[in-house]
Amino acid sequence: MKTARTKQTYLAAQYRRLIARRGKKKAAVAVGHSILVAVYHMLRAGTSYHDLGPAHFDERDRKAIEHRLVRRLEGLGYTVTLQPAA
Repeated sequence: MKTARTKQTYLAAQYRRLIARRGKKKAAVAVGHSILVAVYHMLRAGTSYHDLGPAHFDERDRKAIEHRLVRRLEGLGYTVTLQPAA
């Protein structure tokens, strides 16, 4: 699937995210479905495609990701203090 070989796109990030849980074939079908849904909405609204970017999934659930990673490091025996980058 060509979409999976692109680098800095929302669909490539979705493919890489799904491949870990569902495998290559199911991830490809899921991304294909996302493309079809996007095309349907673009045709219906008469708009063009706007890519959300590869960091969309990280930014969407930022607090949950921070909490999960801190908990994981603490489970390995580290003391973690988070400070935002300047």
